[in-house]
Amino acid sequence: MKTKLARLMVVSFLVSTASLAQSTPPPNDATPDSVVRARDLGIPFTGTPGRFNAITDVAGVEVGYTTLIEGSGKLEVGKGPVRTGVTAVFPRGRDNSDSVFAGTWDLNGNGEMTGIHWVTESGFLDGPFVITNTHSVGVVRDAVIEWQIRTKHQPPTDTYGPFFFSLPVVAETADILLNDMNGFHVTKADAWHALDSARSGPVEEGNVGGGTGMMCHGWKGGTGTASRVLPQKEGGYTVGVLVQANHGSPQRLTIAGVPVGETLQPHFDFSKWMPAGSGSIIILIATDAPLLPTQLNRLAKRAALGVGRVGGLGEDSSGDLFLAFSTANSHASSTKPVASLQMLNDDEINPLFEAVVDATEEAIVNTLIAAKTMTGANDFTVPALPHDKLVEILKAHGRIVEPKQ
Repeated sequence: MKTKLARLMVVSFLVSTASLAQSTPPPNDATPDSVVRARDLGIPFTGTPGRFNAITDVAGVEVGYTTLIEGSGKLEVGKGPVRTGVTAVFPRGRDNSDSVFAGTWDLNGNGEMTGIHWVTESGFLDGPFVITNTHSVGVVRDAVIEWQIRTKHQPPTDTYGPFFFSLPVVAETADILLNDMNGFHVTKADAWHALDSARSGPVEEGNVGGGTGMMCHGWKGGTGTASRVLPQKEGGYTVGVLVQANHGSPQRLTIAGVPVGETLQPHFDFSKWMPAGSGSIIILIATDAPLLPTQLNRLAKRAALGVGRVGGLGEDSSGDLFLAFSTANSHASSTKPVASLQMLNDDEINPLFEAVVDATEEAIVNTLIAAKTMTGANDFTVPALPHDKLVEILKAHGRIVEPKQ
């Protein structure tokens, strides 16, 4: 029987599909030599990214993972193989429980994002945003509450005194083809580790966290991120996006405007297991622009355009759920009778819309570029998107930018 310690040895910051234990994360400016992202291949994107080209470019945002990769061969429910995990994002960091204004939008609702009714009603996101697999939502949700109680990570909106009240936001996508999803392998300790390991700086992508066992447009998918920084004349604001991509059909895959899926397709018939376009994508958008909840609802909607650029349609069987939050207006949820707020004029919001679309597109492509080939339950293998063939196609269409030396 695995001990809690043994389980926690399979943790975040993976640079391959092997399970690694790393007690001390690398410095915030450190990037593993083996990491390849879309821009490293010369794939062109619109807009200027931040320092890390990640959601953590929005000051205060921290990301943590637990990645579980165990066993191989025939699926035995309850035993494995296991290819799953947990992703946790703190809008203001683990040490700051101040709520943030938030808004949501559903492109297609065949999915779950707990606690969303209160976000819609109140306009606030209280606590972390967490993502896992479909059948682990319950245990992760409960674990977040217990973690909040244990660490006293409680927003000042609490009016119940010692009777702490929490409706955590936990989202999901289904990793059922690679993972023993019905075996309930994600534990409370795994969720706690993702929360406790959250940090700023570079963000691992691909087969990591809640995205470990996911697919994207028929290729290996998972976790991806990107950011945009607006020019000073447009406010100089930062927008960051993090996706858990498990959606899309192979034929519709589009990168840098090129329909690469028409010629570049996986070596298996995706339709044998599920209809084309099945799956889901969860998108989290962060910004430091002073936006109110109604404006953040509008920001969340624009992520759908980024999904569409890469070929996603929001198909009937896909759960495409988006949430946007702003780190501006700190202490807006304080117990004072009246809060003083700042709001960006709606006439100035279009550059933020563009930044969300651009960063969402790049985050999805980064997912595909970072993800490695994975073999999981019943030896089912999902191949990584082949970089060399992709570059060849994009060069044929004049869509490769030679990387700067």
